[in-house]
Formats: sequence, structure tokens, C-alpha cells
Amino acid sequence: MSLRNRLFWIAAVIGLVADQVTKLMIVRNFELNQTLPIWEGIFHLTYVTNKGAAFSLFSEQGGWLRWLSLAVSLGLMALGLFSRLSRWEQVGYGCILAGALGNGIDRFFFGQVVDFLDFRVIRFPVFNLADISINVGIVCLLVAALKQPASANGR
Repeated sequence: MSLRNRLFWIAAVIGLVADQVTKLMIVRNFELNQTLPIWEGIFHLTYVTNKGAAFSLFSEQGGWLRWLSLAVSLGLMALGLFSRLSRWEQVGYGCILAGALGNGIDRFFFGQVVDFLDFRVIRFPVFNLADISINVGIVCLLVAALKQPASANGR
């Protein structure tokens, strides 16, 4: 028996493990709100938490986000098990699953997400590898959509 959509599962596992290991390293080695300049004024490691979604949206009523993460994760796992996906789709959906699971685990076990990547040169909100994984997944899905062959009726 071969595993359907192998790249999907590989991307999901690698992304999830990388996310959880880096968050664990930050939590164990930093105090909350502690920052470590890697490149002063440009990039820092800064341990913060986020009870909401991206950019701290819904931070006051973010409890439902754990259930959304679970639903998205289960839906993506079903997609990986039962669909035939192109390579770009496999990597894209696998990366999105990694991000949904990574932040979902934080929400279920801690009630908040650990963020630590702090690009100060552009004043971007602090984020984590799960967030990067979701964005990489979206880019892969855009590539997959652009690579789709034209339909039989010429459109």
C-alpha cells in the first residue's frame, strides 16, 4: 500500500515539527517579551503571545479560533487522504495543514499562540513558522492554479 499524496504528508510533518520545536526553544530559553537582536533594528527574536488570529485580530474573542484550526486541519487531512493532488497542491495544502496544526496546538494547550520572529525594519507584527508555512502554502496553491492546463473548451 502506498501513501496517497506523499508530498502533502511530508510538507505537513516537516512544517509542524519545525514550528513546534522552534516555539519550544523560545518558550524554554526566553522570558515573555524578551528580545534578542540578531541584526539590531532589523531582525530580532522576540517572545510574545497572541490570543487572536493574524495581526492579533479577534484577540478578545479568539476562543473559537481553536475550533476553526481543528476544522481546517481535519478538512485538509481528508483532502490529503481522499483526493488526487498535483505536486504543487500537495506541498501547498501540506504547508497550510502544518500551519493550522502548529497554531491550533498552541491554542488548544495554551490558549494562545507563541510568536517570535520580529522583523523590525518593516514594523511587521511578530510571527512564527506556522504563519510562514501557511503563506508558503498559499504561494504553492497559486503556482498550482497558474500551472493548470487550459480546459477542453479553450478557456
